[in-house]
Amino acid sequence: MSENQNLLAEQRRALILDEVRRRGGVRVNELTRKLGVSDMTVRRDLDSLARQGVLEKVHGGAVPVVEASTHEPGFEAKSGLELTAKEDIARAAARLVTPGTAIALSGGTTTYALAQHLLEVPDLTVVTNSVRVADVFHAAQRTSGQRQGAATVVLTGGVRTPSDSLVGPVADQAIAALHFDLLFLGVHGISVEAGLSTPNLAEAETNRRLVHSARRVVVVADHTKWGTVGLSSFATLEQVDTLVTDAGLPTDARAEIAEHLRVVVAGEPTEDDTDI
Repeated sequence: MSENQNLLAEQRRALILDEVRRRGGVRVNELTRKLGVSDMTVRRDLDSLARQGVLEKVHGGAVPVVEASTHEPGFEAKSGLELTAKEDIARAAARLVTPGTAIALSGGTTTYALAQHLLEVPDLTVVTNSVRVADVFHAAQRTSGQRQGAATVVLTGGVRTPSDSLVGPVADQAIAALHFDLLFLGVHGISVEAGLSTPNLAEAETNRRLVHSARRVVVVADHTKWGTVGLSSFATLEQVDTLVTDAGLPTDARAEIAEHLRVVVAGEPTEDDTDI
């Protein structure tokens, strides 16, 4: 790549993309030297290419975009990842729940962690398509008996996925007839371009039904989900009210997401948590 201050923006971005793909990643300071342009110009070019979905910005540079994921890890494989972040997110998300409301929890290891923080919230009606989430509430009832104020749990039917979610026509029909005050949604990936996504097509359709039936939608996702794109998108960022995430999410990503929805970072000061 030779230096040329007179390159048109389109030519310059094509050269940047070729270099990223050829080398597997580049740094901003390398591009400024090779292109003979300012740091700000390079960053604008990277922003433009990232919006097109052809590369991914990282701290100090860019890397090739990851192809849409079609692999869905099992629940056990995911449960050991980002444990501290998931616990922090679950604790922060639980503060959004008001006693006596109807809530829904989708499948996932973060919603599973959240369920354990909701056991002491009285008079909840909990709808879930997650076998694991339902087990949390049922186990608590077996241990302590049917105490006053215990949650009423509705588990949808359906076909079981590797992540122990129930999906398909039976689940979709059950969810379509219900209405929730608040939906807590775990995701495989989240990005501005693709919105919320999953590698499982049937799960994507069930998640669409969950979103449609909810008055408010809260995504619970740790920082590793940012920039990940699954095979099927099921909601835009504009359909989400709040993202509860952890402190590992970069500042620039927070600002980008905040243009579309409210961002709550677990462990950091925020406004009244119940005002969503």
